[in-house]
Formats: sequence, structure tokens, C-alpha cells
Amino acid sequence: MRLIQPNFIKRFFSFSLFIFVCLVSVPSVSAQQLKIGYSDWPGYVAWQVAIDKGWFKEAGVDVKFEWFADYSASLEAFGAGKLDGITLTNGDSLVIASGGAKNTMILLLDYSDGNDMVVAKPGIKSLKDLKGKKVGLEVGFVEHLLFLKALEQAGMKESDVTIVNTKTNETPQALESNDISAIVAWQPSSGEALKRVPGSKAIYTSANVPGLLYDVLSVSPTSLEANKSNWVKVTQVWNKVVNYVNNPKTQADAVKIMSARTGLTPEVYLPFLKGTRLFNIADGKKVVVKGDGLKSLYGSTKIADGFNVKYEVYKTPQNIDKAIDPSIAYK
Repeated sequence: MRLIQPNFIKRFFSFSLFIFVCLVSVPSVSAQQLKIGYSDWPGYVAWQVAIDKGWFKEAGVDVKFEWFADYSASLEAFGAGKLDGITLTNGDSLVIASGGAKNTMILLLDYSDGNDMVVAKPGIKSLKDLKGKKVGLEVGFVEHLLFLKALEQAGMKESDVTIVNTKTNETPQALESNDISAIVAWQPSSGEALKRVPGSKAIYTSANVPGLLYDVLSVSPTSLEANKSNWVKVTQVWNKVVNYVNNPKTQADAVKIMSARTGLTPEVYLPFLKGTRLFNIADGKKVVVKGDGLKSLYGSTKIADGFNVKYEVYKTPQNIDKAIDPSIAYK
């Protein structure tokens, strides 16, 4: 089995560059204003509702959200001490911590519930049909983890297929080629692949493994200590956001706001939202509890940690109990 290179980050991030940034940077903290980095994923973009509605001001907390065109840039900014908090996957929270950017997960945002897909060409009806064929995915990224889990559930090994290292945003074009039988990507690339190749279909998605890919708000321990009451307010605003997004009476307005942030139409954006399971505080409280397996944030993060160590993303297992602080949002 090919080893995963040390750049296991969900969206376009170089681990080696990040390590360098962490080593030469000292995190800063803004006592007056909380700075949070967010990027293009429905569970992150949902914050735009609170921004546009002025809910942080109503809550009495000064927050500045900084938009990043790609996910990797937000991680680099956090590592450079330019942000107090960041939206990212639970697995990536461990990766950046191992590189020196210590952070604490304080709020569960969502899990991917279908947006991450294995998309196959016509004629391929199951994972077993991929045996001996080529699959395009970005090696070492979270889609690699998803594909390995898919193969495992199908009773297959990575060696049963030939993986072609393909940038996620290039997977739609790759599926059009004669050589590639399937690709693994998240939205919008997965959706674009389905459009480009008539008759193609998703033969496995993150909905098959709910909880494998959690997204969280994580903050620097220094900022958390200095601004605990304000971080509590931020989590309370998130609760308002999720309830607004999920309410049938207000969802259309929420989707309009979110789609505008990403430059898409509401009609195009709505399916992305449906592939993301957002958690309000009450629902999140049921998941942010210690336990094994994917129904627990702790259990899922432990699985991610084991994966990262096994495939040499980093060498030393991370302390999961210290990586998550449920006291801010889930008292």
C-alpha cells in the first residue's frame, strides 16, 4: 500500500510549508477583536448569515471573519498567528497542531453528508467494478481517506486499483479522459464531474460514513484563555445560524446569502447544503461526548489520529482529550 505523504489536509494545503510557517511564527492574540478564518465549505460559509445579519454585534462580541479563496491559505494564516480561530476538519486540527499551531476544537459545525464522492464512469456500478482500474484523487488529502474507507467496506485493498494523483479541482477533466475510470472529490468538483460525463454516478459518498469527516471551529489556546466569554458568545451565534439555515421558513434567505458569498446561484448552492449535516448546540452536544466510533467527535478524531500516524502524516499520536474543549459550547 502506498504511504500517504505528509500533506494530509482537506483542501489544497502543503504540510511541509505549514510546518515552516509554524516554526518561524509566534501566534498573536487580539484582545479587542476575534479574527476567524473561513473558506468555501457549506459548514464554514454558513457563518456569512450571521455576518450579514449583524448577529455578532447583537451578541456583544467583536468578530472579524476573514475569507480565504482556498482552505490552505486559511491554515497558513492561522499558523502565522494572524487568526484567533479557524474553521477546518477535525483531522486537520490534529495535523496543524502536530506542526506547532496548537489549537482547541470548541464547536462542532457539521459533517459531510454526501458532498464528498467517488464518481465513476458509466458501466461501473460498484467499487468492486473498479478492480484493476485507475482512480483519480489527490493523494494524501481527505478524499484519499474516504476512498480507503470505501475500499475497506467493499472488502478491497488500495493495491486492487491504480491511484492516479490528481488535483481535486482537476478531477472533473480527469474523469473525461480515457484512462480514468473514477475520481474522488468534494463539491463542487464532484458535481462538476457528474455533469461533464453523461451517465456517470456517485458509487460511494461521505453519507455512507457519517462522522468520518467532521468540521469544527478551533481556536488558539492563548485566545481561548484570554477571551473565553467572547468565544462562548460566538458559539451561541452559531446556534442561531444553524436554526436559521435549517428552518424551512428562512432557509431560502440563508441559501441566498451563502451562495452570494461563493459567487453561485441559490439553485446551484442548495444541493451543497443538503450534502452537509449542520449541528446546532443541542444536536452537537450529543456528538461532542467521549466515546469510540464515528458518532462521537472524540471517536472520529481518534480514528483520524490513528490514520495520520499509520500513514506517517505525523509520528506521535495527539492527545485527543486536550484537542477538544466541550465546556465552551456544551456546558
